[in-house]
Amino acid sequence: MRGNELLDKMELIDPAYIEAADTAPNKRKSVWAKWGTLAACLCLVCVLAVPAMAAFSPAFYELLYAVTPATAQFFKPVQRSCEDNSIRMEVTAAYIHENTAEIYLSLEDLTGTSFDETVDLFDSYRLHTPFDCTGHCQLASYDPDTHTATFLVTLEQWDRQSIEGEKLTFSVRKLLSGKKSWEGILDGVDLGGSLTSATQTVQPRGLSGDLFGSDGGKSVTVLKPGDAIASPVDGVTLTGIGYVDGRLHVQAYYADILKTDNHGSISLVNRETGEQIECDGSAAFFDSERAGSYEDYIFTGIEADALDTYALYGTFVTSAGPVEGNWSVTFPLENTTDN
Repeated sequence: MRGNELLDKMELIDPAYIEAADTAPNKRKSVWAKWGTLAACLCLVCVLAVPAMAAFSPAFYELLYAVTPATAQFFKPVQRSCEDNSIRMEVTAAYIHENTAEIYLSLEDLTGTSFDETVDLFDSYRLHTPFDCTGHCQLASYDPDTHTATFLVTLEQWDRQSIEGEKLTFSVRKLLSGKKSWEGILDGVDLGGSLTSATQTVQPRGLSGDLFGSDGGKSVTVLKPGDAIASPVDGVTLTGIGYVDGRLHVQAYYADILKTDNHGSISLVNRETGEQIECDGSAAFFDSERAGSYEDYIFTGIEADALDTYALYGTFVTSAGPVEGNWSVTFPLENTTDN
């Protein structure tokens, strides 16, 4: 009986199951082969897609550059000139020597109305390289006849290795122009008669001088802005004069600095001797809208009863605001000259 029962159970086994069991290893091999082919295809698609995506998708390019700068720059297509907002940017010359590159780029104002000889890049330029480096950019010349500004870009590779043949991307988003300078005595300001005692504690956006120590910047006490005392030039207003912890503070407000880069300095001039006294430090902080900036210029050793012997002297730079656009060029680092 036990043998017959076993035989009956064996007869219930589907022959297809036995066939499948016999061929299972081959099927597993087939499945792995298919997956391998699929992976190879995906890799091929990615390799073929990277150049196109790097060329046409800024977001993908930035992501790739963050992960592997060398790969991003390898696939970035060469583009020696570009145009946006009626301004043309072009690589005109380059001098490569060992780990240093000096590149000249021209910005041509095609309408003749976008910028003038005071133009700068408003700290909006970026350098994309396949290597670590330091770099800076400065205005080299301006041609009023062609309305063309030429900038010199200098970069140096950190490891002092040759960079010739590598690819650089230089991009700009803002140009600042229409800058005006003003310098002189702030007439009509009575230092002794304009004092205020109102103060406040702020988080500074910037500090200068040695008054605050190495850990300065967490919070500082400054004058509380008051009504306008004087406005020597559009975009600059004197908003406070007073003493904080025994030191003379003279406060100025610079309007809309994120768009105009309005800035300056204030010093004291002795009316009797003509001696000019620079401030010992300054503390700058944003207004409530984080658009304009107040700056307290701080003087030590100036007694309140001697204020009438001094006049305020200001040096200020203002501008009309930026021209915005999207300019970007990519080119190999090789010796070239403007033809």
